[in-house]
Amino acid sequence: MDRPTSKRRRPGGPQSAGGTSAAGTSGASTEARNPRARTLSKMSTREILALINDEDATIPAAVRPAIPQIERAVDLIVTALSGGHRLFYIGAGTSGRLGVLDASEMPPTFGVEPELVTGIIAGGDHALRMSIEGAEDQASAGTRDLGAVCRSGDVVVGISASGRAPYVVAAVEKAKADFGAAGTIAMTCNPDSPLARAADVAIVIEVGPEVIAGSSRMKAGTATKLVLNMLSTTSMVKLGRTRDDLMVDLRPTNEKLRQRAIQMVEREARVTPEEAERRLKTWGWHVRAAIEDRWPAS
Repeated sequence: MDRPTSKRRRPGGPQSAGGTSAAGTSGASTEARNPRARTLSKMSTREILALINDEDATIPAAVRPAIPQIERAVDLIVTALSGGHRLFYIGAGTSGRLGVLDASEMPPTFGVEPELVTGIIAGGDHALRMSIEGAEDQASAGTRDLGAVCRSGDVVVGISASGRAPYVVAAVEKAKADFGAAGTIAMTCNPDSPLARAADVAIVIEVGPEVIAGSSRMKAGTATKLVLNMLSTTSMVKLGRTRDDLMVDLRPTNEKLRQRAIQMVEREARVTPEEAERRLKTWGWHVRAAIEDRWPAS
């Protein structure tokens, strides 16, 4: 398993910051109290906003040391997807919602089929809008939900800020042995966690204590979103789903996207806006085909 090797100060306090941990989350820095937020109720609105912004500003730097692990994860994903397999995100609560969000953006952004990248959340689709906190404790449900869709050669990304959600840990532990997954990836903020130990590649972002102790929708959620952006975007670029920085496989389903498509064809093919629109209509609003004025070979 790939492990982060760098030692760095955790944002929001010293690396040894402890505080009172919630049951079952001993050692998770996201559960500790942030010394800078001890007098939060006495702060002015401006001071609270500045504190949250200051804490959020530490997250990109916390992500950078994990790039080697993120690279390994991308390599696993690209190998699987290029071989006709799929990518699954599985999580609970905020982590699950972020996985579903990232997966749902893949078809409109990169023109891939909806089944290629799928988000699974504890409690099902209802949990996207309503908090079903107890769902994360159901290890058997995680195994059941992943087992219903995961097949040999697929890749599974387990997402849990604490790294201890039984729903997620069980799914990752069973993914290879029971369902034939080609690889497993952990996305967590706790290096000493069952999830980090269970996966082939552990992406650990040590964000430190939250402004609201234990509210991992904050810095941990931001870190998770940044990493998911990196995983999916880089994978799609390596799979040829862009033309450099252009979304040439996007699905222009509204006026804004149609105008974007016209502008891309105009610039890349060096034609007038009228000719760009004509080409797009000819090729069914397929941007890549319109740029080349022929159906792409692959």
